[in-house]
Amino acid sequence: MLLFIALVLGVVQGVGEFLPISSSAHLIITRWFFGWDSIINQAGGNIEIALDVALHLGTLLAVLFYFFNDWLQLAVNGITKGITTKEGKMFWYLVVATIPGGVAGLALGSFIDRVLRSELLVIAAGLAIMGVVLYYVDKKSAQVVSFHQITFRQATIIGLSQAAALIPGVSRSGITMTTARLLGFNRETAAKFSFLLSTPIIAAAALKHTPTMINNIANPLFWVGAVTSALVGLFCIRFMLKYLQSNNFAVFAVYRLVMAGLIVVVYFVTGAS
Repeated sequence: MLLFIALVLGVVQGVGEFLPISSSAHLIITRWFFGWDSIINQAGGNIEIALDVALHLGTLLAVLFYFFNDWLQLAVNGITKGITTKEGKMFWYLVVATIPGGVAGLALGSFIDRVLRSELLVIAAGLAIMGVVLYYVDKKSAQVVSFHQITFRQATIIGLSQAAALIPGVSRSGITMTTARLLGFNRETAAKFSFLLSTPIIAAAALKHTPTMINNIANPLFWVGAVTSALVGLFCIRFMLKYLQSNNFAVFAVYRLVMAGLIVVVYFVTGAS
């Protein structure tokens, strides 16, 4: 059963991390809806932490693999040439943009996890509100900024917005893509910058539990979760970048509203708490 749970959660993580629908919200919802929390907790041996690390490791591998050449050029230029090249500038923009989210995570992450993470109505509100904002901003904003036209100011603003992703249901990719669209990024550029910006955040989430990763290196459960989220994540990155070349974010906004409504209905029908 645990292997099946790891497989399903790997799919959920791979989809939710790169589509603007909130991976953390969907992982919580999935575990709650199917009653998997008790199964995972009863397994003991830090299985819950190991599975969480595996899922983040998988999506980290996905984004690193897909953008390997991009990151290689960005890092080489940024480290050797500073801000004298477009790639060098972008590397340091991404470094600076990562800081607000990292600081917010260190300062508020534990509190958010303890107080809000399991609150289903908070998740529903986050999904719904962000869905409306995403739709409105995407509909009203121009598409004039391409990837190599991104400025330091714009990158910093997107980085600051990333802190809001700590609230369950908001979505890291959702808030960064929405902010990018508000700043006039074309849709494909908004997605690409969001994915690149996700790399250090996902890496931190996975690597902060390095001992757990090492201890579970031979655990099939760990690798089922990691491989599944990596493969699904690769597909979703490719899908989003291609989809947004000729489509808007409306379908994701509608999905968020529908999912929020379903959570509220099930919550009150079942008397969940």
